[in-house]
Amino acid sequence: MDSIDRGESQRILVVCTKYIGDTILAIPFLRNLRRAFPGATIDVCAEGGARQVLAECPYVDRFVTWQRPAGKRTLASSLASIRSQAAWLASRRYARVYLLKRSFSAGLLAVLAGIPKRIGLAGDGGLFHTHSVKVPRGRHQASRYLDLLRFEGIPVDDGHAENWTSPDARLHVASLLAGLPAERPRVFVAIRSTAPEKHWPSERWAALVEWLVDRQGSEVVLCGGRGDTPHHDALRAAVGPEVAAHVHDFTEDLSLREAGALVASMDACVGVDTGLVHMAASFGVPATVLFGPTDPNQWSPWSPRAVVVRSSAVRQTFADRMVTRNLAGRLAWPLGEASMNDIAVEDVVTAVATLMPEPRVVPESKVLPVASDAPFAAPQVPTLRTLDLREG
Repeated sequence: MDSIDRGESQRILVVCTKYIGDTILAIPFLRNLRRAFPGATIDVCAEGGARQVLAECPYVDRFVTWQRPAGKRTLASSLASIRSQAAWLASRRYARVYLLKRSFSAGLLAVLAGIPKRIGLAGDGGLFHTHSVKVPRGRHQASRYLDLLRFEGIPVDDGHAENWTSPDARLHVASLLAGLPAERPRVFVAIRSTAPEKHWPSERWAALVEWLVDRQGSEVVLCGGRGDTPHHDALRAAVGPEVAAHVHDFTEDLSLREAGALVASMDACVGVDTGLVHMAASFGVPATVLFGPTDPNQWSPWSPRAVVVRSSAVRQTFADRMVTRNLAGRLAWPLGEASMNDIAVEDVVTAVATLMPEPRVVPESKVLPVASDAPFAAPQVPTLRTLDLREG
């Protein structure tokens, strides 16, 4: 890679995906990018929820909305939208762009915007890169993002996770939680994802929630997208009124930005592989995550306090078996796909129990955590795998 221009006045663009979890995993990249270019202007181009996730991030100067055509998209309307967006980006005169979004549209956008250095992960849209970074299968997504900087010879730190919430969001959440018993642990439960194949059977969620309330003395907290409310209602109905009295759904009360303050205030988290679980883990909340079709090597929460529950019955292609064999000792989980239906309630109970706090008394003036400045110490759970943030 040629020498890096670290001119104080240069502008840098980062193109993120629209997914909450992916965006959370990009925070260590943004921190290290800012360290490498302290005087540069760093803009982030992102869609929808990604902007809200990074709203309090101190490493970003400006957000650029990724505008998409309204209604049904056609090739013509999509290309017209990209050209319009690129024309505005060209006026910003960016010196370089980091393409965290691997897609044809993101690469084309960068080319049409006239950005001379286009650095991205090899794959979709790679023909538009000036520099493509190849990464092996099974490498964690946060490390993949950091590899874009390593490729340029930019030193990176330990890659620790962090996150932030606003004072207004913390106050709003505190008012919502004021009615919950202070001595009972608060557990955030995420039962839904945008991908149906990630879902766990509803009757098993009911059994887990009953265990959390009856055996662990917990208050269970739910929050998600607007479409999740009927599923939350069904869960509360399935556990019966006595348990449901300790199950609280704040979906309709909070924006995505405010949901960050909610998950940051929890004592533990359990859920499927979805954005708010990644968000909870970024605040240092102990998280148990159920994995099936997605690869936990790449997508597990970026925290040493995260525990993955996955069936040992993994369906592997020939390529999966060969890569797993070649990377023996470097992969925490074998490559391939598992089924969520193969995860038993007892497996999840065992994992959650290792991370659950003792019942505690919390003063009314409890301050919610707003950042994680260093890696957390991994719990001593020899039978469950945790993630080492210091991987190269």
